[in-house]
Amino acid sequence: MTQDPRDSDLLGGAPEDQALPSTPALDEETPFATMMSSFDEAAQTVGVDPAEYQILRKPDREIAFSVPVRLDDGSTDVLDGFRIQHNAGLGPFIGPLRISSDMKIVELRALAAWMTWKCAVLNVPFGGAAGGLRFDPREHSSGELERAVRRYTANLLTDVGPERDVFMRDVGSDEQTMAWVLDTVSSHARVTENAAVTGKPIEIGGTKGHKDAVAQGLRVILRLAVDRFDLPPKGMSVIIQGAGTVGGNLARILAADGYRVCGISDVHCAFFNPDGLDVESILAWRKEHGSLLDCPGDFERLTNRELLTRPCEVLIPCATANAVHSKVAAEVQCKLIVEGAHGPVSSRADKVLRERGISVVPDILANGGGVVMSYFEWVQNRMGYSWIMPVIEKRLRRFMAEGWNSVMKTQREYDVSMRQAASVLAVKRVSAADELRGIYA
Repeated sequence: MTQDPRDSDLLGGAPEDQALPSTPALDEETPFATMMSSFDEAAQTVGVDPAEYQILRKPDREIAFSVPVRLDDGSTDVLDGFRIQHNAGLGPFIGPLRISSDMKIVELRALAAWMTWKCAVLNVPFGGAAGGLRFDPREHSSGELERAVRRYTANLLTDVGPERDVFMRDVGSDEQTMAWVLDTVSSHARVTENAAVTGKPIEIGGTKGHKDAVAQGLRVILRLAVDRFDLPPKGMSVIIQGAGTVGGNLARILAADGYRVCGISDVHCAFFNPDGLDVESILAWRKEHGSLLDCPGDFERLTNRELLTRPCEVLIPCATANAVHSKVAAEVQCKLIVEGAHGPVSSRADKVLRERGISVVPDILANGGGVVMSYFEWVQNRMGYSWIMPVIEKRLRRFMAEGWNSVMKTQREYDVSMRQAASVLAVKRVSAADELRGIYA
């Protein structure tokens, strides 16, 4: 694999960077460092065999390749494509396809590993993967995006498919993107491979409920947390960072359930009202105008960082990694943090929160509704049968509740934080699977 020079600072560092060990990173920690901190702590707690430890801390396979694309003006651009396959101990790989101009390999490594641990915690029979295409969809036509996605997929044909590696939606990809991936795989296989892709349109094998699966999973976790953390069952105050697929859907769901959603944000700005926001009108404005900028309403206008430190009972960061870093962690005013994004609380911030007695429901449990729903879609495609919505909702609640109960049991057994318990549970399940399968000579 050829290392991209843009990733040199994240894959070990250039010599001049290594000569300045006292210079802190501007974003405090990379997502990969946050993920590895949890894994290392769990591996030490469990007492993982040294050989197995070396296997688990590295991806099974990293694929890097060029993606030449013909642009509308007749010129050619050569993009960077990646697929990281972390661990196949529990089953085939599954993971997101991310399309972004500033994507980094180290972030995909973290995401692939998070997917492995998430599947393990929620008893989904898959290993983790993550893929990416360095490309900005906003600056290109739909035709250019389609050609890029199809060529990216074609370069991976020997490595993906229903029995090998299943694609999920992520940043920059949507139902249409997944339809192009499905058609490309199917065209080369000479048979429709519905189960090679999840998050696709219902008309071509997608499942009901996938659009708000992460939010619905978070809703289940929040309900379970009420008794565990002595939270008020009615009128509980919640701040949600993010107003997109996860944050926006969650805000709408929780407001309808009677929660007091007193804070919400997008990349441009944040709103806060301790008495509660008019969620429906705010989300309607964002849908019409593309952002929350200039949205009218009865609320205080803040930055994202300021919103994270406003008083509430539950803070749910659903936007970016490391949003709650150590300085923010020292200022938050909540009883509980539920991670709606991947790695929104850095490992340093996690230690600060523990010292302050603020519990965190970790991402590999809390935001697992998406991978559970992808598993449901894969199963339905393999069966050639579509489940009705009440069945899907019941099974999602069951998977999330069983994951929660398993983490609670592990927490009691090891007397550790929820994050440590979830990581211990995941490492135990994956390492047990690896040991049973053995090493093929």
